[in-house]
Amino acid sequence: MKLVSFIHEGRPTYGAVVQDRVLDLGRVLGDRYADLKAVLTDPQGLAALQRALGDAGPGIPAASVTWLPVIPNPGAIWCLGLNYREHVAETKNEVGDKPVLFQRTAVSQAAHRQALVRPPESTSFDYEGEIAVVIGRPGRRISEADSWSHIAGYACYNDGSVRDWQRHSKQWGPGKNFWRTGAFGPWMVTADEIAPGTEMTLVTRVNGQELQRATTEMLINSIPAQIAYISQFAPLQAGDVIVTGTPGGIGAARNPQIWLKAGDTVEVEVDRIGVLVNTVEDEAV
Repeated sequence: MKLVSFIHEGRPTYGAVVQDRVLDLGRVLGDRYADLKAVLTDPQGLAALQRALGDAGPGIPAASVTWLPVIPNPGAIWCLGLNYREHVAETKNEVGDKPVLFQRTAVSQAAHRQALVRPPESTSFDYEGEIAVVIGRPGRRISEADSWSHIAGYACYNDGSVRDWQRHSKQWGPGKNFWRTGAFGPWMVTADEIAPGTEMTLVTRVNGQELQRATTEMLINSIPAQIAYISQFAPLQAGDVIVTGTPGGIGAARNPQIWLKAGDTVEVEVDRIGVLVNTVEDEAV
């Protein structure tokens, strides 16, 4: 299934994308599950969604809905830094013994087809195409071998970064958490449609120009390794998100540098998932 969170007729809800229509499963199951995170919290939630597909009616044209981030209210968003060798090299860093981790807040995220917002405090707004993993089954100290059974699904992610603020200190938080600078979507493809270990190809385009391309085989810390490491110190909960890292080709490392500006369009495509599309606008102050 391709599961989404969205707004229709002023009401936040969730559902499944089937071709060019969205089935409003929140209308069917809203008295049981308030949102998609609640669905994932119930071990039987995804099965309940599957059974409800036939009761959702003909669906809504996808073009008429307002998208939300796939999980609008994640308990945690864990992001991997420096997790592709080409990106490590272009940033003049070295591959470390342990993963580089930082967190994003939910309010720093935008949805598919929603504009990313460039803040007035900086013109150094950069793109970072990534693959997001959504946790379905909670766990602590999860082994790499068991990690796949904890994944609910996968989505595209743009870890938009305000570079000068990111470099204010060794802690990257400020540059990664400006309001609506990252994007999460367009939907979550459930794990039953992407077999464990499937190689996925990630591509990032700005105004139609391809600027990043990599596969999951190029990750320094694999998806199972990320889950195992994070779950040692933080119990993973249903609805938590792990953003797995960006490959080489960021705007800050190019000559000349490429910074996002108002009017740009950024696409993050993952072959097994879909295409996350966002325009860019300047924040009104």
